[in-house]
Amino acid sequence: MDKTVFSAAVLTVSDRSARGERPDESGPAAAAMLAAAGYQVASQSVVPDERGEIEAALAALAEAGTALVVTTGGTGFSPRDVTPEATAAVCQRMVPGIPEAMRLASLAVTPRAMLSRAVAGIRDRTLIVNLPGSPKAVRENLEAVLPALRHGLEVLRGASTDCG
Repeated sequence: MDKTVFSAAVLTVSDRSARGERPDESGPAAAAMLAAAGYQVASQSVVPDERGEIEAALAALAEAGTALVVTTGGTGFSPRDVTPEATAAVCQRMVPGIPEAMRLASLAVTPRAMLSRAVAGIRDRTLIVNLPGSPKAVRENLEAVLPALRHGLEVLRGASTDCG
């Protein structure tokens, strides 16, 4: 079994949490799952639903060398939900299979899963994955893809060349 420990960061996108009006519960839920899966959670932060701030935070985390960045929130239909657009803007390559798998798994729980606009992509050697904003949905979505993320990071970071 591979012993590589990958760094991870959690970025919560929420106007209310950024203003201190509501505690961030989704970010800690994601961080706990990542830590339990063997990731070194290097940071957890909160930004408002502002595309420029989301893009800057994602770019900084990638520039710092973080292997995996997961975002929570901002993936719905609200006019303020711009996390997917910010993520796509900073990524050089998209990874559509990850959000497809999350939506498929979530459809078994709720038909509203098809309304998620979450995306995933690669910036340099960092994988960025959008998760929904509720702690329950974070757990369900991350559980669906977490087993495959390690292999993707191994390939992305040159620890494995086996893509089969």
